[in-house]
Amino acid sequence: MIARRRLLGLLASASALPLLPRAALAAAPLYKDARAPIPDRVRDLLGRMTLEEKVAQLVALWATKADVMDGLTFDPAKASAAYPDGVGAISRASDKRGGPGISAAAGGNAARWRTPAETVAFVNAVQRWALEKTRLGIPVLFHEESLHGYMATEATMFPQAIALAGTFDTDLMRRVQSVIAREVRARGVPYVLSPVVDIVRDPRWGRIEETFGEDAYLCAEMGVAAVEGLQGPGKFDRLAPGKVFATLKHMTGHGQPQGGENIGPAQISERELRENFFPPFRAVVERTAIAAVMPSYNEIDGVPSHANRWLLHDVLRGEWGFDGIVSSDYGAVEELAKFHHVAADLEEAARQALAAGVDSNLPDGVAYRTLADQVRAGKVDIAAVDVAVARILTFKFRADLFDNPYGDVESTNRLTGNVQARALALEAARKALCLLKNDGTLPLKPAGTIAVIGPNAAVARLGGYSSVPKQTVSLLDGIRTRLAGKARVVTAQGVFITQSEDRSADEVTLGNPTENRRLIAEAVETAKGADVIVLAIGDTEQTSREGFAANHLGDRADLDLLAQQNDLFLALAALGKPVVVCAINGRPPSWPTVAERANAILECWYAGQEGGTAIAEALFGDVNPGAKLPVSVVRDAGQIPLFYNHKPSARRGYLFESTAPLFPFGHGLSYTSFAVGKPVISSPSIPRDGQVTVSVEVRNTGARAGDEVVQLYIRHLTPSVTRPVMELKGFRRVTLAPGEARTVTFTLGPEHLRIWNAAMREVVEPGQVAIMVGNSSAAVQSTTLTIA
Repeated sequence: MIARRRLLGLLASASALPLLPRAALAAAPLYKDARAPIPDRVRDLLGRMTLEEKVAQLVALWATKADVMDGLTFDPAKASAAYPDGVGAISRASDKRGGPGISAAAGGNAARWRTPAETVAFVNAVQRWALEKTRLGIPVLFHEESLHGYMATEATMFPQAIALAGTFDTDLMRRVQSVIAREVRARGVPYVLSPVVDIVRDPRWGRIEETFGEDAYLCAEMGVAAVEGLQGPGKFDRLAPGKVFATLKHMTGHGQPQGGENIGPAQISERELRENFFPPFRAVVERTAIAAVMPSYNEIDGVPSHANRWLLHDVLRGEWGFDGIVSSDYGAVEELAKFHHVAADLEEAARQALAAGVDSNLPDGVAYRTLADQVRAGKVDIAAVDVAVARILTFKFRADLFDNPYGDVESTNRLTGNVQARALALEAARKALCLLKNDGTLPLKPAGTIAVIGPNAAVARLGGYSSVPKQTVSLLDGIRTRLAGKARVVTAQGVFITQSEDRSADEVTLGNPTENRRLIAEAVETAKGADVIVLAIGDTEQTSREGFAANHLGDRADLDLLAQQNDLFLALAALGKPVVVCAINGRPPSWPTVAERANAILECWYAGQEGGTAIAEALFGDVNPGAKLPVSVVRDAGQIPLFYNHKPSARRGYLFESTAPLFPFGHGLSYTSFAVGKPVISSPSIPRDGQVTVSVEVRNTGARAGDEVVQLYIRHLTPSVTRPVMELKGFRRVTLAPGEARTVTFTLGPEHLRIWNAAMREVVEPGQVAIMVGNSSAAVQSTTLTIA
């Protein structure tokens, strides 16, 4: 940690980065000595760089990869001609963007992606050029997407982020992210743009699937676990083999945009930021060696995040001590001029972002390419450029790029999508399934005739930020395999949700109503002879997604089922047979008709490449669902915003409508039953700097083994400012055999009990606190703690 403390001193001000004396420059380059401390290597290298070489480190190539490629192959001669001063970064080595005929690479089509071997070859060719053919031999920083798996061909696709959050299993999160890290690093890439730790408070927002839910504590714990899996635990100077640096996204307010529209203004006060939106970012910064943070596209109080020095400098670096790099979201620096209109042109946008603390201009460095001329013109202080460059160089040294920048084909082939990874994807899918409703229909018997119907039955939906894994298993595949020789399976499409399955397509056209009505009639005929109906409905990757442009929308005003899916459900329910709904979706299932009339509802989310196997196992009782909801499910859009940790004055009521959610935060049923006892605290009173242990007994009172998630909430009963009616402060997933009991313990300390008082100071106040324990936010027992 000495090196990191020296690094903080190095980056404290531009005056700490003077040019080296001529004698030092003439000596053997210290920056090439792998044994030297990183701050010394950075100082030595920075002192040797020209202005153009410095600015080159702050820009990247994505569409501009065409500048350095002959077709799809890296061309050293073209690279030297186009970028004689080197290149700081290249966005997404695995995609073909910049190549002939490739206008985008957003997932879903294998033709848009390099094979694993081609990716390694591209990375290695670039690095050989950078190290051997540029004046100073500064390696290139590659990054990739890895929201729920490495977004590249053949890589393992795990359940979507919101599904992983629903497992309430931080150990599983670490193991999943560790597999992602090794698959990425094997190809020579040391840096990924995940996890997303935004809390989400508007289900109309198409990116809700990318988040860990609505609760700051859950997002923080899952975020810490994800970063530890990707990077390794604790604080450290150098990245270990098989690990990658992570990026916290998106700071902040992204998950509650105005109107639920992506990039919309976040109408959030400083108190809301500090109490709800900041904590996941802060927890990761303070508890891990997180190396990168990405600001959000939106504005807060009139200031876009990429120009917000208070956010990125005063809070992130000042209050929390972050010492990594701040990388822009794609095109966000340029949007200061083109979208937010707070900058007159790209030059001013570059000045604002650099002054705010943005170090790397992704994906193509369009605005930052103006910085060299601006320095020469006296518009930008070279000291500001030096600080950003020093951070980028430090990142590269910490990632071991100067000494080991290459990918390895043998390791890539051995690790990518291998048997162990596939097994973990199946385990994760099993643990992510959440049973929302069950009248006793589930688990099903493997006999008779099973009708598997619906637009999401025969396709393995993976969700956003996915590529094409080695294999996928649809629900229909999983059921057929599970029932082979035991029962008859019949199937029908039911409806088409959209007319295209290309998640990259800008235009989204819903299924043809006339054709869907025909398909509904066909599905009814198919189901007439069945004993039970399994109906797979929900979303496609087009109907809920990132709306990154005015011509590529992804947010919704209506949250119910689209494209005659309700009609399909009602027609099947009218047959009088049991209907089991498998919700395959990226947003919470705000489907009041289905919730009322279905016999059972299994929330599957986007369950990953092995999801079909896991869902089939759960339907027939081989797996007992144990996940919980990481979000509250609204009845309709009129209830928004709705979250469990609301203030006391909220939820007074509506004329003619309920204020209750369709399903509450933390809800999830099982095929067995559990009894969660009353919390027992180690002391009725603690000092303001003290700790208390909370114990609770949980017992499996049913006939099957199963998982229960014990949830700990608190409520400040005598605060100086209004506080939520309840706040999650602990959770534990436990597996219990029939009749087995276990005592679960939690420790609450100042970090759990502190609040921001009226003076906006963080304190632990004296008074009474309710300690609540249960298996959902709607089913708790409590006791009272006094803070003296």
